[in-house]
Amino acid sequence: CLTRRPEAARAAFSLVPEYLRTRDQDRPVHDFNEYTPQLGRRFRALKMWFIVRYFGLEGLRRRIEAHIALAQRFAGWVDAEPDAERLAPAPFSTVCFRWRPSRLTDRVEEPATRAYLDRLNESLMVRLNATGEVFLSHTVLGGRFTLRLAVANLRTEARHVERAWELIRRFGPELEAQLDAPAPAVA
Repeated sequence: CLTRRPEAARAAFSLVPEYLRTRDQDRPVHDFNEYTPQLGRRFRALKMWFIVRYFGLEGLRRRIEAHIALAQRFAGWVDAEPDAERLAPAPFSTVCFRWRPSRLTDRVEEPATRAYLDRLNESLMVRLNATGEVFLSHTVLGGRFTLRLAVANLRTEARHVERAWELIRRFGPELEAQLDAPAPAVA
């Protein structure tokens, strides 16, 4: 720990409710969340303070609105694409979606199709991120592997979001051709 008197910091900031307790309280386990005001290692509020001081509240508001507008634009492209689907509302600057070939629309609940779509989208994310041009993350929504495009970087512009969509539309069909789609379930 980066303090001369770690026990003083621990005494000041330690609050150990049941859900934060380690199994062996007698062992010398260092829970670094007990050395800072919030339950983490870093003092994140200072970063936010610098951002507000640098941009001002109005400047920060404009930047957030611009990020939301870019995300809405991307969400519109997803909604208009027959081979993609949005999996959650996008009121802020994150869009949750997946590549879903339109030929599989009627079969998305079949277990084999669900597994295929999860593989397809994970492969798509890996391929996109490997370009070094864009970076998408993922989550799981309703048991489905879900891609996440988050517009959050201060330097993100429309051209970056457009490039992400261009790569998604290029790699999606390429990966479809490489991965074996499941055969229709027999009733």
